Amino acid sequence: MKIILKEDIQGLGYKDDVLVVKDGYGRNYLIPTGKAILATPGALRHHDEILKQRAHKLAKIKLDAENAAKVLEGVELCIAAKVSPQGNIYGSVGAAQVAEALEKLGKEVDRKLITIPTIKQVGEYVATVRFHKEVAVEVPVKVVAEKEEGEEAPKAEEAPKAEAAPAAEEPKAEEAEA
Repeated sequence: MKIILKEDIQGLGYKDDVLVVKDGYGRNYLIPTGKAILATPGALRHHDEILKQRAHKLAKIKLDAENAAKVLEGVELCIAAKVSPQGNIYGSVGAAQVAEALEKLGKEVDRKLITIPTIKQVGEYVATVRFHKEVAVEVPVKVVAEKEEGEEAPKAEEAPKAEAAPAAEEPKAEEAEA
């Protein structure tokens, strides 16, 4: 079955793509939910005409996506999470937490644009932010153990500095007790 997508569908295609899908998937899901239309000869002619009229708008949308991607280049995130003694995270870190960390840095990104594997352990990962079908940025994400009460959790860009500071303070506290 040949269809025309009306919106981006992850793993299938992007808006205005003409695709061939299995009959049941198109007839029972894509078309009834309004995510696609049947690609009849008349619908294809109409689709081509709309694409011609929309070509300059698409160039502007891509330019806006490239500008948004430039803002995220060089950003490294450090997310603190509650961790068990074995290094496993209670719960998980996902796109919502990455979007929240970016928002704290003043970079507004919709969580639906972020693709990241489900994180269940402390470590370093890569989140992909896809602004446009041709524009994507990879953002390194470091998941660290949340600090105990009284200590500050590391901030996104200051992560290496924040980890080194508590180590330097500990010997002073031991000397004071002795």
